[in-house]
Amino acid sequence: MLVESGDTAVLVTATRSKGREGIDFLPLTCDYEERLYAAGRIPGSFFRREGRPPERAILTTRLIDRPLRPLFPSWLRDDIQVVATVLSLDERVPPDVLAVTGASIACLLAKLPFAGPMAAVRVGLLGDDFILNPSYREIERSELDLVVAGTPQGVVMVEAGANQLPEQDVIEAIDFGYEAVSELIKAQQNLLKELGIEQVLPEARTEDPLLPTFLEKECAKSIGEVLKQFSQTKAERDEKLDAIKSQVGQTIAALKDDDAIRLAVSGNNKLLANSYKGLTKKLMREQIIKEGKRVDGRNLDEVRPISAAAGVLPKRVHGSALFQRGLTQVLSCATLGTPSDAQEMDDLNPATEKTYLHHYNFPPYSVGETRPMRSPGRREVGHGALAERAIIPVLPSKESFPYVLRVVSECLSSNGSTSMGSVCGSTLALMDAGVPLKAPVSGAAMGLIKEGDEVRILTDIQGIEDFLGDMDFKVAGTEKGITALQMDMKITGLAMKTIAEAVNQARPARLHILEKMLEAIDKPRDVLSPHAPRLLSFRIDPELIGTVIGPGGRTIKGITERTNTKIDIEDGGIVTIASHDGAAAEEAQRIIEGLTRRVSEGETFSGAVTRVIPIGAFVEILPGKEGMIHISQLSEARVEKVEDVVKVGDQVTVRVREIDNRGRINLTLRGVPQQEPGVE
Repeated sequence: MLVESGDTAVLVTATRSKGREGIDFLPLTCDYEERLYAAGRIPGSFFRREGRPPERAILTTRLIDRPLRPLFPSWLRDDIQVVATVLSLDERVPPDVLAVTGASIACLLAKLPFAGPMAAVRVGLLGDDFILNPSYREIERSELDLVVAGTPQGVVMVEAGANQLPEQDVIEAIDFGYEAVSELIKAQQNLLKELGIEQVLPEARTEDPLLPTFLEKECAKSIGEVLKQFSQTKAERDEKLDAIKSQVGQTIAALKDDDAIRLAVSGNNKLLANSYKGLTKKLMREQIIKEGKRVDGRNLDEVRPISAAAGVLPKRVHGSALFQRGLTQVLSCATLGTPSDAQEMDDLNPATEKTYLHHYNFPPYSVGETRPMRSPGRREVGHGALAERAIIPVLPSKESFPYVLRVVSECLSSNGSTSMGSVCGSTLALMDAGVPLKAPVSGAAMGLIKEGDEVRILTDIQGIEDFLGDMDFKVAGTEKGITALQMDMKITGLAMKTIAEAVNQARPARLHILEKMLEAIDKPRDVLSPHAPRLLSFRIDPELIGTVIGPGGRTIKGITERTNTKIDIEDGGIVTIASHDGAAAEEAQRIIEGLTRRVSEGETFSGAVTRVIPIGAFVEILPGKEGMIHISQLSEARVEKVEDVVKVGDQVTVRVREIDNRGRINLTLRGVPQQEPGVE
């Protein structure tokens, strides 16, 4: 399927192959491939061809997968692969939402069992007006970057970054986007009619009731009692549930050889595990729906106990914080870098660099498991990007705080919502590092239990509620408003009314968490870590950048060696000097300002003689800027030899006689009163 809008074209394909033996999950793979020829560019790698997907491509892959996955039936075991390839790029039309909608059309045309159609749109906010599918430039100026995906049953996915927008504005934006989604859904339905293709809807398959009925009789009461032991820890609850499953397994194994249940389960441990999981899920959900109590005894809108601490590591680490909510614990570490540390982005997005980076690590020990430690997967990249997006709106301007910032969040223990724990930890670590944030940011994850018409929204979900629930809705923001949203569903759609309730219910939770965070550190540190670089930033005339750099870079290299600093110059003329010695940075600034200061005829300067040649002497009138006194301008009288009047190191007062057409500064001593040696 080729999806086009403007000059942007995305090829989306859906392929189904025979299922593998022994798997108990839906093997869906989504890939988003960027081809730089789409923007008329050649890749910058050594091999000059596309390689590992860049970060933004990985995030778009997740954007396709998240609304697509819940629309396939849970019983499907065939391998399904959806591939979206960008063939042409128009900077007015970002390709990601086209890829999401194209994935739905491809699945329909491939006649996969699919509860679509599904479509996605982007919503921006300029002034007081919502904009549908804004261009890249409009996204940069927008107060909101929201992607909404939906089905005929309702909204199925939301992804957003916002500039501290009130909850009501975000709700209205989602509603605005879903109206456009509805039109795209109708267009897909009309396309199927025109092509004479009948949609293959997932058939309802019910599990053989023999084993579920047996399990309910044998262990439903025991499981229910465990779920009601509110004071126990997660490890204790898991241990008890595993013991019940083991016991019922032994009971089945002890049945007679001709017993139908024993024969069904024999050699198929996954069948027993899945049925046992289904029963646990049913009992947990019934407890929430009927009794309003969760497995840890909390009310539906209650946040787990919170603790926070800032500055937990030595100041070799520029900023650090430890944030804990329930059993979820995240260590965040902030590093201040220089402008040259910015990440270069080699992808189709017009933005070519990142100056704020958030990296999220989820080691196996955080969930009590063992597995090989490899490079970050799509989940780690996605969670890091969400936390990054939540913080960006409150970062100081580049002019007032020119550092490149990196935060790494290490998940030490996980029991739900580590991404929002990373948001909270990032805020605290940045404040500990002395970054002047506009406002602190906190985040909470909301959940959903839906049985028929009964709906319960859960605040601050833990692992089992995420695993067995219907929604994971992450909301991050400041006291003023929302900065980031991410909603994923396990059902085929959610009504706007329920989404609005979830967004509004998240606000008091966020503010409660924020209050606990500010008990650890209530404002950014006044002083940076002694091991953080000191930056000076100022602007020069862009036309004089070449003067500072010098032929072959000799001038700027000389300044850095002389002052032991690191200097970055942007095309717009912004100069940033980095040094651990503030005096050295100031010296480098004086030199550059001297080099770039425009000297006028008639100005008087005092400086040292730096060189003597047969026809005159050179004087440093400003740091890094020299002028020459011709031998005829050394005195009113005739001078036979330059050294008869001045020597290297002498302090003299000179006047600018002229600036020639090559920009050379000619000086004179004639008629200029000289300061007596030793007189201040």
